[in-house]
Amino acid sequence: MKEKLMCGIKVAAAACVIGLTGLTANGAESRTIKIGAIFSQTGPASFLGAPEAKTVQMLADQLNAKGGVLGRKIEVIIKDSGGSPEKAVSFAKQLIDEERVLAIVGPSTSGETMQIKPLCEENKMILVSCAAAETIVNPLAKYVFKTPQKDSQAVTWIYKTMKDMGISKIAVLSGNDGFGMAGKKQLEDLAPAHGIQIVVNEVYDKGATDLTDILTKVKGTPGVQAVVNWSIVPAQSIIAKNMKQIGLNIPLFQSHGFGNLKYVQQAGVAAEGILFPAGRLLVVDELPDNHPQKKVLAAYKKDYETQFKEDVSTFGGHAYDAFMVVIEGVKKARSTDRDKVRDAIEQLKGFVGTAGVFNYSPTDHTGLGLDAFEMLTVKNGKFVIYKK
Repeated sequence: MKEKLMCGIKVAAAACVIGLTGLTANGAESRTIKIGAIFSQTGPASFLGAPEAKTVQMLADQLNAKGGVLGRKIEVIIKDSGGSPEKAVSFAKQLIDEERVLAIVGPSTSGETMQIKPLCEENKMILVSCAAAETIVNPLAKYVFKTPQKDSQAVTWIYKTMKDMGISKIAVLSGNDGFGMAGKKQLEDLAPAHGIQIVVNEVYDKGATDLTDILTKVKGTPGVQAVVNWSIVPAQSIIAKNMKQIGLNIPLFQSHGFGNLKYVQQAGVAAEGILFPAGRLLVVDELPDNHPQKKVLAAYKKDYETQFKEDVSTFGGHAYDAFMVVIEGVKKARSTDRDKVRDAIEQLKGFVGTAGVFNYSPTDHTGLGLDAFEMLTVKNGKFVIYKK
């Protein structure tokens, strides 16, 4: 009888501990809502990850100051991958197995995201990536979403702008990372339909610090009317500098991964005239007051720049969207049950973010259309909307 009583006390004590820590079967917590984040805060992709980490922590702090969500505080657990796919996998495992988070936002890069995509799917872990490669959501994975616009949409904007400019023969340069390879494929696949001929098609090492040799080849190829570069750092700034150095005076188009003024600052005067598709966060001041995104964009820009004393970037915006998509899923589901939150995210309609107005569906885990983009250019060291 005594042993049974002691056993009962131990069971009750254990139940009390579980109640205090709040662990549930699917990894949510009753006292805090744990959200994991994997960002490249340091390393070569820090221009992406640093503003992303700052943004997510800022948003969590803002929500907690207002009482949290569903009456519970948000606990953000941020891991710095340094841009390493191996570290991203290790951190994802920690967040899933040890921290038992509700969802993961990030990683910053496509290569990292593709490495953890199967891991999250296998563990039924919600992943809202801040990376852009279309392969993240194609083929579709039930628990994997992303917030940047699609590569194919960015390419379509580039090619339509080229058509308006009378450009038909181009050089395509791409980094040998996940983002670069995904963009290269879209540029190749969509070129014929837009009347574009790729006459030079070169891949370079993602860490290259001088691309003069490739650009000299471009300069020596008859008929090349423009260059398209698809990469992240450091090449985005280097290509512009090298083109100016060798006198290659043709338009330079960049991917939607160019959306940070630090790239412009690194390239200096060589950045003038660069064209790239991007969301409207970078040109919010040019938007009319009745634009559906104006209020959200202006508030985020003001909050971020006031707190961190630096220019806002589209990368921080991707993290804003990813984090708020999870929060909106929790609100819609009125629950932290992971499957209910996942279902709520997939049914999210008309959610205004920094990249556009999101309309997810069972067949679309990006949720953005072509109208999420504007074609931007660099003028006097600033981003402005490109005008024909």
